[in-house]
Amino acid sequence: MNSKFNINAYSHIRNDKISLNGDIVFEDETKDFSAFIKSAYKSQGMNYPKFFKMDNLSKLAFIAADLILQSISNSEENIAIILSNKASSLDTDRKYQESISDSNNYFPSPSVFVYTLPNICIGEICIKHQLFSENSFFIFDNFNPHHLWIQTEHLLKTKKANKVLCGWVDFDDSSYDAFLYLVEEHGDLNHTIKDIKQLYLCQ
Repeated sequence: MNSKFNINAYSHIRNDKISLNGDIVFEDETKDFSAFIKSAYKSQGMNYPKFFKMDNLSKLAFIAADLILQSISNSEENIAIILSNKASSLDTDRKYQESISDSNNYFPSPSVFVYTLPNICIGEICIKHQLFSENSFFIFDNFNPHHLWIQTEHLLKTKKANKVLCGWVDFDDSSYDAFLYLVEEHGDLNHTIKDIKQLYLCQ
């Protein structure tokens, strides 16, 4: 399918590596996700204390998005966000369930409960970058470039957004995978389903 829009930037977080536009910007072979993502946060020189209170899915999405958005003047842009995954907020759901399953040791945590929806990670990105445009979070069995392409093209063609940050952010137990990309009028890569799929697989 043809498009007049282009992919301007993309990021990956998987296999102990973080990359931006195909170039590795951080690598740490520690097998613990918590230690890995904290080291990544510090390596990028970020100063956002709320990061440490986020759940794992939000931390993953936050870092992947920040790599792309940090150089954009967000106050002047109408940037929509469309994300997807297969595990929803299951990792946090399990933690919350543990806190309420034992009636003799019942300690429900509001700070955990607030992350029991996958779209909360979009909210964290929007708060940091002051984004007020359209956003959606979809659940699929696998990465679905066709659906993302349709949603993105609609937002841009109807001028509900000037740019769209979209992709896949999945966290389940110790397994994590993030791939985000920014679509707009200008960019070096074509916005086609084939190109999206190739970018997803390239790291």
